[in-house]
Amino acid sequence: MRPRPNPMPRLYRWRTNLLHVPLLAATTIICGSVSLLVSLIDKGGRSQHRIARFWARSVVFFTGSSLTVRGEENLLKHPVAVYASNHTSYMDTPVVFAALPFQFRILAKKELWPIAFIGWYLDRSGQIPIDTRNPHATLSSLGIGVRALRAGMPLFVFPEGGRTPDGELQNFLSGASYLAIRAQVPLVPIALSGVYSLLPIHTRHLYPGELILTAGEPIETKGMTVRQTDELTERLRSAIRELSGLPEKADAETETSLA
Repeated sequence: MRPRPNPMPRLYRWRTNLLHVPLLAATTIICGSVSLLVSLIDKGGRSQHRIARFWARSVVFFTGSSLTVRGEENLLKHPVAVYASNHTSYMDTPVVFAALPFQFRILAKKELWPIAFIGWYLDRSGQIPIDTRNPHATLSSLGIGVRALRAGMPLFVFPEGGRTPDGELQNFLSGASYLAIRAQVPLVPIALSGVYSLLPIHTRHLYPGELILTAGEPIETKGMTVRQTDELTERLRSAIRELSGLPEKADAETETSLA
């Protein structure tokens, strides 16, 4: 994959400002408005998810990037699972919605809920907000997630809790493992590549390229207990690191928080 240039060439900056941003904004406003109207009659969220997937594929297309899914068979092995990925960019969410071939719910920071159109979709479609600064609220949200899994709805989680500042794999929170163990469903590792170069944290200009979502072999949790949450979290992190081809950081440790 091509490394992102620094500084960004003028052509890419102007193209982002004059072409990409207007197209992405228009797509988000239109799809968000349609989703809001559909939510009045679609209580199960299926139609809203289709709209979200159309939005996501449109966003990826309008960035000028290509999207490749590897290990797709691992996404279809279980009807219900927890899917967990590294978090590299704001563009991770469109890539995930565009690539996963089934309806799911996502655990996301509650700070996204006040954002127009995006927040409206998150709220009306049953996505689950996580307040990492409030342990009691986090446990409540995880409880909602466990009930969703037991009701047959797959979940998606970014276990790093936030975007990487440097492209490296960060410490993992243990919420994804906790959910999988409590619901006794598999935990599926996913690695995103190329999305960091497209739009790293604290940048405004896009650098289109090849985006890759790689799904690894599901990790079974049947028979595991919550006492093994940290062990499972480390297995998950190692699997995602291997899928993404990132080297291990010497100071990397697994966080014990459930967020």
